[in-house]
Amino acid sequence: MAPSLFFMFCTWIVLLVMIRTPLAKPLCRPDESSALMEFKQSFKINRTTLMCVYPKFESWSLDGHGDCCSWDGVECDEATGHVIGLDLSHGCLFGTLSSNTSLFRLLHLESLNLAWNDFNSSSIPYGFGNLSQLHYLNLFSSYLLGKVPSDISRLSKLVSLDLNLGWDLEMSLDLYLGNIPKMPNIDNFIQNLTMLKELDLSFINMSSPFPHVLANFSSLKSLKLKECWLHGEFLVSIFQLPNLEALDLTYNFYLSGFIPDLHWGNPLKSLSLSETNFSGEVPISIGNLVFLKELSIGDCNFSGSLPTSMGNLSQLAHLDLSSSILHGQIPTFFANLTHLSYLDLSYNNFSGGIGHWFVNLVKLTDLNLADCQLSGPITYSFENLTQLVSLQLYYNNLQGEIPKSLWELKDLDLLDLSGNNLSGIVDLHKLKKLRMLDLSFNNISFASKAEINATLPKISYLVLYSCNLHEFPKFLAYPGRLGYIDLSHNNIEGSVPMWMWNGSRESLLYMDLSHNFLTGFDNNQINLPLPNLTYLDISSNQLKTKLPSPPPSVYYYNISYNFLIGEIQSICSGRSLVILDLSNNSLNGTIHSCVGNMDYLSFLNLRKNKLVGMIPRAYPKCCTLEIIDLSENRLQGPIPRSLANCTKLEYLNLAHNQILDGFPFWLSKLTKLKAVILKSNKFYGPIEAYQSQFNFSYMHIMDLSYNSFSGKLPCKLLQSFHAMEVITRQEWLEYMNTRATVDPSNNRSIEIVDYDMKLMNKGIEREYSKVPFALMEIDFSNNKFEGHIPNLIGDLKSLIFRNLSSNILTESLDLSRNKLSGEIPQKLAHLTFLSSFDVSNNQLAGPIPQGSQFNTFSIDSFAMNEGLCGSPLPKKCTKVGDNLPLPPFPHEKFGEASLFNSEWKFVLIGVGVGFLIGIVLGNLIIDEKSMWFLHYSERMAKEWKILGRH
Repeated sequence: MAPSLFFMFCTWIVLLVMIRTPLAKPLCRPDESSALMEFKQSFKINRTTLMCVYPKFESWSLDGHGDCCSWDGVECDEATGHVIGLDLSHGCLFGTLSSNTSLFRLLHLESLNLAWNDFNSSSIPYGFGNLSQLHYLNLFSSYLLGKVPSDISRLSKLVSLDLNLGWDLEMSLDLYLGNIPKMPNIDNFIQNLTMLKELDLSFINMSSPFPHVLANFSSLKSLKLKECWLHGEFLVSIFQLPNLEALDLTYNFYLSGFIPDLHWGNPLKSLSLSETNFSGEVPISIGNLVFLKELSIGDCNFSGSLPTSMGNLSQLAHLDLSSSILHGQIPTFFANLTHLSYLDLSYNNFSGGIGHWFVNLVKLTDLNLADCQLSGPITYSFENLTQLVSLQLYYNNLQGEIPKSLWELKDLDLLDLSGNNLSGIVDLHKLKKLRMLDLSFNNISFASKAEINATLPKISYLVLYSCNLHEFPKFLAYPGRLGYIDLSHNNIEGSVPMWMWNGSRESLLYMDLSHNFLTGFDNNQINLPLPNLTYLDISSNQLKTKLPSPPPSVYYYNISYNFLIGEIQSICSGRSLVILDLSNNSLNGTIHSCVGNMDYLSFLNLRKNKLVGMIPRAYPKCCTLEIIDLSENRLQGPIPRSLANCTKLEYLNLAHNQILDGFPFWLSKLTKLKAVILKSNKFYGPIEAYQSQFNFSYMHIMDLSYNSFSGKLPCKLLQSFHAMEVITRQEWLEYMNTRATVDPSNNRSIEIVDYDMKLMNKGIEREYSKVPFALMEIDFSNNKFEGHIPNLIGDLKSLIFRNLSSNILTESLDLSRNKLSGEIPQKLAHLTFLSSFDVSNNQLAGPIPQGSQFNTFSIDSFAMNEGLCGSPLPKKCTKVGDNLPLPPFPHEKFGEASLFNSEWKFVLIGVGVGFLIGIVLGNLIIDEKSMWFLHYSERMAKEWKILGRH
């Protein structure tokens, strides 16, 4: 190389070094590097959560030069070396984000993303206001709670702010504890953040009207205020923000508004108003939103018919119009929306058939037309909808054959055709991705075993309720992952085949075979090999076997209404039982003591069997029983006092047994009791003598009838029925029930158990499968109570049925010194409980009733009634037939019309009314022969004109 050329080369190298040196990337500042390492050390790495993607902290180290600018998630300014960006989203962080965090020493930060980490439900720290250069702040789904600190409002350079802290089922408990993030004054908080383009404050409790200041944020592109507890009227001018592309107000249930009929000059791409109080019609001008890709306005109050202009929304991919008040036929313009992938028109008042419009929507993945009032056959093919993943047509009135093209949809994951009147052969062998299938309330059959192969779909959820099936579907024999199966209310006969769960032995959690004609199990196997089963219902069949042992994980076990025989000791294997119903069988033997020691048992029903012996005595202090029904058996002995340990008990039914005991006064300790039924046993003795105080404040029903209780009516017992003293008005019919808590570790209640009992009503025993919450009853009939009926019964204003008949009770009726007119009803002579009767000093006329106790009343009882005649008065009756004994009392059951007719048309004159028990007793049923009086007494107070003396 020539010297001159070599010199030029060296000069070029020197110049290159001189030029590049100032431009070399500077190292991270030591103070900022230290702050980052301190931040790292204050957290743990949790790889187990679904939020965890990559623990970026793992690349952070001070080894070598300690250049933090090379660490994952860290961005530095190339000129100064200051950390200007930190992205730790999905970084697997776990720990507390406190106000003294070293993060707030990174004063040059322009972008901070901590989304999708777990900050352990700690409070949102104060200190973000120190980061005055922030343009971008994202705390999405980071498990932070508490009040949103006001210093964030000082970050005037913010362009994007995401405080959607997110919450799932695990965090929902904090909602009830009041810890969900709050923002007391949203207007003050955002008024300085005028440069915002993206704002997400979803799931922050604002409890305020919609913030009007947002109308001035002309730069806004995205506004998301999902479930912020906003109320009042929505600001229509928000729709006119010139750059708005996304608006999400879902789950603000009390926020009212409407979609205005505007020119719509903005580039809106997403509009979500679902589950708000928006109403009105969908305007024609909505067709001008030509950029719209998502429209979600379901669960609102939109009404009318859909405008044809919606056919112009050619970019629309997601459309939710569910649960509205839309009507008319489903418009054919849907055929133009060829980009639709999600369409939900469910729960509307559309009419007619499905139509042909949907066959052009080849990009559809989700189609929901459930409960749309659609009718007629499905005449169009599904063959073009090859991308369909979810199809829901349930609760319509569709008829005819299920199209065969439906069984060609290879990507189908969910299919629900329930609640229609469809028919046909179900062929699943091509639906290899199908997980959820519901064909209930249709008339179907399945392809035979010979027509299918072993490569069947891995169905996890199968509901074939009331499908007119006569046999178990053969595909159940093949390996799968079935978790939930409901074959109830069909016509399946014979034995339950063991092959039915061979393919899903480990995965099966729920099985309902109730209301069929099953007679037993293959090979008389009564130990079901289903180790993870939690729900088993085989009730209302024709099983004629011994009691099958409940699998070890079962919490719900119902095998009632069968013909089971033998003893019940096998239930002791059900250590997880919460609900146990063996009622209406022919089981015999004794009740094993294990029943009282089951850790979680809440509902126990052994009604109507042939069980003998004594009620188990062992009920520990941790007893969880809420409902006990042992009625209609042959149980003997006393009620075990250890039941007092069952402090959650609400319902106790021991009727129709042979229990010999005094009144169980200690039941008063069970303050949640609402119903106690002890009728038709051998209870004896007085009630009041046992103790001076009772506490049955929540009692709705107490039935002590058909026993041998004696002594006076228990006044103190009646005085403790405080729930019967208040008349409650209900806007809808409620039933008495209890929630069975299953999975005690999470305190989740998923089963509601209704009270079920037999009660006397007008002399007829009636079975109530559901008991109205408003039903109040006391039945002390057919005992040996004696003495007077206490006036305090009149305080039990909400009583519906009261029966004290067939005792040895007496009472007086004083209607004296009023201005009663008309005749004395002749049927009064049939009253058997009156010890005295006084209607003196009135304006009565006609014959005095004769017979029964009326023959014992003195002349003073009828004095000062000039029109009365007959014994014991000296004035004789002159009318033919007067003063004759009454004919025998009829034996029919009395309804309201026959209890009191027009025989006694009184006008009671006087306030405060002179009769003693008419008002007091209300519609008390004391004797079938005197039901008219007891039912009608309240009307006497309300309908007769009471104007006389006090």
